[in-house]
Amino acid sequence: MVGVPHHLLGTVSPDVEFTAKDFRDSAIPVIDDILSRGCLPMIVGGTNYYIQALFSPLLLDDSAKNIGGSCSSYLGDEEMDIELDEGRDSLKYDHSYLKEIDPVSAGRLHPNNHRKINQYLSLYYRTGVLPSTLFQGKAAESWGQADSFRYECCLICVDASIPQIDGHVDSRVDSMLAAGLLDEVYDIYNPNANYTRGLWQAIGVREFEEFLRYYVPNGRCDEDSNELSPKNSMECNEILKENMRSILNSTSAGESSLLLKEAIDNVKLNTRRLVRRQRRQIKRLETLFGWKIHYVDSTEYITSKMEDSWTAQVVEPAVQIIKSFLEDCCSATGKMNPQSSGQTIKKDLWTQYICQACGNKLLRGAHEWEQHNLGRSHRKRMYRLKKREGSSFLQQKLPQE
Repeated sequence: MVGVPHHLLGTVSPDVEFTAKDFRDSAIPVIDDILSRGCLPMIVGGTNYYIQALFSPLLLDDSAKNIGGSCSSYLGDEEMDIELDEGRDSLKYDHSYLKEIDPVSAGRLHPNNHRKINQYLSLYYRTGVLPSTLFQGKAAESWGQADSFRYECCLICVDASIPQIDGHVDSRVDSMLAAGLLDEVYDIYNPNANYTRGLWQAIGVREFEEFLRYYVPNGRCDEDSNELSPKNSMECNEILKENMRSILNSTSAGESSLLLKEAIDNVKLNTRRLVRRQRRQIKRLETLFGWKIHYVDSTEYITSKMEDSWTAQVVEPAVQIIKSFLEDCCSATGKMNPQSSGQTIKKDLWTQYICQACGNKLLRGAHEWEQHNLGRSHRKRMYRLKKREGSSFLQQKLPQE
């Protein structure tokens, strides 16, 4: 931390599902306190969706008291984040039932997207209001838009070319392993953990589940306190960690070595995929929500690893951007009229399209359809089809039910 005060680090248990709403409710008091002291809060890194939830004043309030015939406190479909009802086992939570009560919402979801289906039905059970009614309202349309930000914001994205990022991701994972990632994953390992919730679903944790189940099938040494004293369990865990590090550095082709290598490869692969998703999401924030994002290019630094390059290419431009923002926040902030950018596209999230060329793939909204048309795999398929059949495949717009 090099002497810089940090907030909201180490405050949430790995078992807790920390939603975007939880983050917003935790971060706003901290930010307001920092501002009240005349200091500048900086929101660093993380999931773009959580940052979007923090900035927007229209994030879904999970209480039903504000509904009252309007949906002014609700956000768009993609930004919904609510807790599921207690005792939900007595209720029906499946895609077929959602389709029965709200075919428009059901058409937005894949039948296997159980989490979102649960969220939609949980909302309906608690409020009696159809999700499609809420998420197509005027308030939902303005959620996350740059002209409705809670704070004056200066948005900076540290970017680089994809090949350099991919190489950087691989070397970063290797550095994390050398710095003790395996020990950290081992310390929180629980054979009964739900790897779809909380920290367990994070990249760098879930990939090691199969290896750890094989390596410590009964859990860590301290799982059963009746058999081992605290001192003995600590010694046992240290031995297991040391053996695990030996497996990491081993060149053998044993089962544990293969599982560990596969886990590490998956961490790198999933991180590279995350990078691509985040880049798409950032572009979506610009085109769909009108955010003004300043980019600084770290490609040269990643290639050379020279601190002078980092200072010249990243730090100094970022400092200048922030200085301009502080001097004239009205012109440098992301708080702008989305229509004035000339790049914002219509926020169409509910119209569905089918790409026949890609096996009747379902696309949701004009933005997703346009992004699909620009994708490499779609263009390759179109080229092959046109070459073979001399015909073109057009999108099919599905009517809303």
